[in-house]
Amino acid sequence: MSKTNTLFNSDLHVINVGLEMFKDDLLKQKTSVSHLEWKPPGGGKPELIAALDKLEQPEILEKIEAANKLAVERIINSQPVLIGFDQAINVVPGMTKTTILHAGSPITWEKMSGPMKGAVTGALVFEGLAKDLEDAERVAASGEITFSPCHEHNCVGSMAGVTSASMFMHIVENKTYGNIAFTNLSEQLSKILRMGANDETVIARLNWMRDVLGPMLRDAMKFSTNGIDLRLMLAQALHMGDECHNRNNAGTTMLIQALTPLILQTDFTTEQKIEVFNFVASSDYFSGPTWMAMCKCALDAAHGIENSTIVTTMARNGVEFGIRVSGMPGNTWFTGPSQKVIGPMFAGYKPEDAGLDIGDSAITETYGIGGFAMATAPAIVALVGGTVDEALGYSTKMREITTTENPNVTIPLLNFHGIPTGIDIRKVIQTGIMPVINTAIAHKEAGIGMIGAGITNPPVDCFEKALLALSSGDNL
Repeated sequence: MSKTNTLFNSDLHVINVGLEMFKDDLLKQKTSVSHLEWKPPGGGKPELIAALDKLEQPEILEKIEAANKLAVERIINSQPVLIGFDQAINVVPGMTKTTILHAGSPITWEKMSGPMKGAVTGALVFEGLAKDLEDAERVAASGEITFSPCHEHNCVGSMAGVTSASMFMHIVENKTYGNIAFTNLSEQLSKILRMGANDETVIARLNWMRDVLGPMLRDAMKFSTNGIDLRLMLAQALHMGDECHNRNNAGTTMLIQALTPLILQTDFTTEQKIEVFNFVASSDYFSGPTWMAMCKCALDAAHGIENSTIVTTMARNGVEFGIRVSGMPGNTWFTGPSQKVIGPMFAGYKPEDAGLDIGDSAITETYGIGGFAMATAPAIVALVGGTVDEALGYSTKMREITTTENPNVTIPLLNFHGIPTGIDIRKVIQTGIMPVINTAIAHKEAGIGMIGAGITNPPVDCFEKALLALSSGDNL
């Protein structure tokens, strides 16, 4: 019998490369098939292929590899420690009474999305800069308010990211490299300023956080001798089932456990302390912003390393998705359109009600947790959708676009491999694999708040722009 006849008379085991429709057709014919997901480098675009080729030249590649090695070492070796809390006006660089910080890359009032406009107007009422929401829209458009990205002030802010002068901030110090990062406190519920809600209940809660919660946490940390080691706590939280972006059950428990003896030593009344403990108990998200500041603190230490292709920021303002790359110092942003978030919606809401991807919380994925560490938190699929196998797969797949693993923060279900660390724009463009982000969904209109959660990816545009900019740089 010829080899051809032998082939057609035996069971086939096919490896399909390219179009997935061929795999589907073979499966319909009861054929065993494995699909190899493959895309041409740079999507086949000549200018991107030329840029990748340039960066592969031996003398250039040597510079990049050395720079990236330094960048990821700085991320891994960073030891972010929570050292205190204080109002933004007292600690955040560049903050003034008429400054509003927002999530993502720079944007003007006119171009802001519904949730961000809702948060801005609520913050202006909260700060006493406007008498009501209608007046706040006038003030926001007047030119009297300075709008600036959180990231350009050593800050991060979840969802709309709106941070104003009176809000209390985490203060996180990198004990290895000395830099400081900040983020504001969790509002806990779904109808909150960060999600674009801004009614009187939202403002009342912000007032209580300013007058009771923030001062209590500030005074409590004065009793802490060495601060709270966040990297150690993060590693423990991941071993206990969190991914520390949208699932924070363990992290919040450990954080309040560390804070409680300090809170008890403050001069606040028993009733006020009970209010604070009840507030923390109202939502597992209390520690979510803490991890954001921790990740920001570590990644800032890796920013500004000449020739590095490592991503140090991923952030979204609800209109554009922006990244910053270590080898482009300062506040150089590469942007593309914000994407939809795909996932379960709260009862009564439909996908068309959702705003686009928004928030600085993707700093967690930039560090290697959140969507990158979903293998540590299979239960997260109940919130963001998908399956446990998909959650495990995300953590494995992200290794293909990162430089190394972080041995200080590990994933038990993947044989204690470290979290994927150091997103490399070259690998993103070469493979076509986009970073995975799990995130909340805010209503597209101001004043409503959170309506679901799900999974999204950045647009390829920002990585393409960054690659072209780095490959054309004079220093390479």
